Amino acid sequence: MSDDIDLGDIERRMAGAIEALKTEFAGLRTGRASASLLDPVVADVYGAQMPLNQVGTVTVPEARMLSVQVWDKANVSAVEKAIRNAGLGLNPMVDGQLVRIPLPELNEERRRELAKIAAKYAEQARIAVRNVRRDGMDTLKKAEKDKVISEDDHKLYADEVQELTDRFVGEIDQTLAVKEDEIMQV
Repeated sequence: MSDDIDLGDIERRMAGAIEALKTEFAGLRTGRASASLLDPVVADVYGAQMPLNQVGTVTVPEARMLSVQVWDKANVSAVEKAIRNAGLGLNPMVDGQLVRIPLPELNEERRRELAKIAAKYAEQARIAVRNVRRDGMDTLKKAEKDKVISEDDHKLYADEVQELTDRFVGEIDQTLAVKEDEIMQV
């Protein structure tokens, strides 16, 4: 194997696209409580924008409820306001220093909308994997042109890059199918 052609790097970059997809999926509300649902929410506290996990403890006390135990009583209203204005369709309730967030039942229209969003995230991940494939193929063409690898080696590496691409696209499709099932379950 030539030093210029690093299949491990190509595989690592494709795996990064899958990890990014899983992170995006974690933020999609499925009707089931998940602490990661509040990851994108930031509260305006101490004159700065801070993620909720830096101003309190986010827990899942029951299947359809989230709670944030705010560490500083002065920040409770800022946390409540941040959750309410985050665009997640959540209505927090304050109980002392504890902010309870019940998750409402998802209606059929909202479930379909979430499934479309999930499909869009999956397509972005597929594009990222194909971009990594294109970069790898360009590297192979350049290496062959510069006489670093032979035409046979180019074909061999190109087949391996395509196998990686097919494997990761299949994993993206499988991850999407699982997430769509999770969203559509009533």
